[in-house]
Amino acid sequence: MITRALGILIAGLADLAVGDPRRGHPVAGFGRSASALESLSYRDDRSAGAVHTALLLGAVTALGVLVQRRARGPVASAAVTAAATWTALGGTTLVRTAAAMAGELESGDLEGARAVLPALCGRDPAALDEPGLARAALESVAENTSDAHVAPLLWAALGGVPAVLAYRAINTLDAMIGNRSARYARFGWAAARIDDVANLAPARITAVLTAVCAPLVGGSAAGALRTWRADASRHPSPNAGVAEAAFAGALGVRLGGPTQYRHELEIRPALGDGPPPQIADLRRAVRLSRWVQGAALTLAFAVAVVVQRRRP
Repeated sequence: MITRALGILIAGLADLAVGDPRRGHPVAGFGRSASALESLSYRDDRSAGAVHTALLLGAVTALGVLVQRRARGPVASAAVTAAATWTALGGTTLVRTAAAMAGELESGDLEGARAVLPALCGRDPAALDEPGLARAALESVAENTSDAHVAPLLWAALGGVPAVLAYRAINTLDAMIGNRSARYARFGWAAARIDDVANLAPARITAVLTAVCAPLVGGSAAGALRTWRADASRHPSPNAGVAEAAFAGALGVRLGGPTQYRHELEIRPALGDGPPPQIADLRRAVRLSRWVQGAALTLAFAVAVVVQRRRP
């Protein structure tokens, strides 16, 4: 009755132990397939982007259904759930990369820190000084704690292999074509909107878990909830703003402000009323993310148990 829950637990422990698969990552393979299809399907309109997104999402979901149905017996069922969920998780790689960024900043190596930044987010590292790099890394930790860990766990708990693979597919497509660059403003619209829907609940659960875990890193639960309520809606993303505001309030820092991407400069609203984040705050954010990831794994295990017991 709890094979899905056991698979999720194994995946979470595997991510904690080794992080992402180092070679032959299925997400990278999906990205190459999506790029190949884009060379055939791209047109500068929403309908072409919707068809592109639907084809890829449908293919991945169908693969997930097939794999789950062919997993006969509890051992096989737990194994395929573990494998699919592990490939969708990125929490350990996220915090290791952010910790590496903090280490480069602590040593005063700005060029080294700029070299690390592309593994965290799509901002232009050449335009950032030490405070800008610390802020970019902390915002990425907050957003991707939800996108790369909490959300995959919850979708795996609710829908098993098809749901977690579909989630990772749409999140990858959003990263590839969901931005507002001139090329993808229309073509990537469908991917961006579906990603918004898929992350609606996980982002808010992340904010709650951030408040719960904040005291474990010397942070403020009340601050996380207050900043989430006061500032999240001002962010251009309905979900990233929730996670970032909760982290800002929990850590007592101010996020947001001018944000330079390669395709445009965005002026983000301020999240939180503290000082700009320092390197020490980035270290605390890494620890907070770890606690939130652990809490999310516990929650996903419990949700999977409940879901499976309710099914005949």
